[in-house]
Amino acid sequence: VQLQASGGGLVQAGGSLRLSCAASGNIFRINSMGWYRQAPGMERELVASISASSATNYAESAKGRFAISRDNDEKTVYLQMNNLKPEDTAVYYCNADVSYYSRSIPRRSDYWGRGTQVTVSS
Repeated sequence: VQLQASGGGLVQAGGSLRLSCAASGNIFRINSMGWYRQAPGMERELVASISASSATNYAESAKGRFAISRDNDEKTVYLQMNNLKPEDTAVYYCNADVSYYSRSIPRRSDYWGRGTQVTVSS
């Protein structure tokens, strides 16, 4: 399973970006999907997640500014980020909890994308 993230870039404070992450490969079902971020010298933290039934969960810092969504047909998760702040600067990683079959045996694993840089200038 591969996760390909895109949509990062440089934006001024108050601007917007939309991140996308498409999953491909041996996938039976994508369970939860999420976005995490890691700033220099900091630990990776959850930004937002969305369940298979589209229930969402947000970090306090993201509430009211970010919106996570998914397209199950396209196996893609999105993160709409509005009113960006310099403290949102980080590498953003997508994550997917995937169910699949290996030699007819059901399995479930966690996958990470490579990350996309988001830089917000003041």
